[in-house]
Amino acid sequence: MTATLELLSTHACFGGEQRFYRHASDATGLPMRVSIYLPPKALAGAPVPAVVYLAGLTCTEETFPTKAAAQRLAAELGLALISPDTSPRGADVPGEADAWDFGVGAGFYLDATQAPWSAHWRMESWLMAELLPAVADELPIDGTRLGLTGHSMGGHGALTLALRHPGRFKSLSAFAPICAPTRCPWGEKAFTGYLGPDRAAWGAHDASELMSGQQAAPYPAGILVDQGLDDKFLAEQLHPHLLEAACQAVGQPLTLRRHEGYDHGYYFVQTFMDDHLRHHARQLLGS
Repeated sequence: MTATLELLSTHACFGGEQRFYRHASDATGLPMRVSIYLPPKALAGAPVPAVVYLAGLTCTEETFPTKAAAQRLAAELGLALISPDTSPRGADVPGEADAWDFGVGAGFYLDATQAPWSAHWRMESWLMAELLPAVADELPIDGTRLGLTGHSMGGHGALTLALRHPGRFKSLSAFAPICAPTRCPWGEKAFTGYLGPDRAAWGAHDASELMSGQQAAPYPAGILVDQGLDDKFLAEQLHPHLLEAACQAVGQPLTLRRHEGYDHGYYFVQTFMDDHLRHHARQLLGS
């Protein structure tokens, strides 16, 4: 199988196109899906930078383009938007339907090492070794200018993949990320299933632990994180204070904004999406 993109549908949107693709993945052994927004500049043939958005639990490649209200400003700034599906589909693995009680979107953006998940749950390899190279090869997207963001489980994925792959992404942000999955029920359950009971292996996928191990600030131009204070998952699952402390310890500039009245949903994401796109544009475009 190859990572060649198969166009499923395209929709005119703010002078650009919202597209949906599928491709056969060697990493997961299954067809995988991704949504890609191409701004007008890309349709005119100019390679543009892109922001990769990783969605959260129970979401799909359709969640971001339909709920986040990002295309208008992306068209204006000249940014492509890439939003992959959150987990393999149709593997017929026992327990897949509830995926650790999270719903089918519980890929956690890592490569599982434990059976039965290790055969198909290889999200990190799919994203980093297959999808992003294919997008840069086949579409007018500059693969050397990528930003990374995400929400909840996807915020965890954004932070950890950016730290695990130094230099691959030029800008980084997150919405209500799971900042310390080794120390929350969601992470403990997922990591036990995907990585096994040895907690020593878990830290390689924990943003706060990864940041604590940095010798210098990996994103000297700054990381942006937004968190709602009415988020019902804040106290037990998200722990942004642990990421904040880790960043302070290594001198990593972090703008962690805490917002009264906002919960964990996409009204929160919509509200601050423009700020995140402008954050990425400054670092990807110098504007």
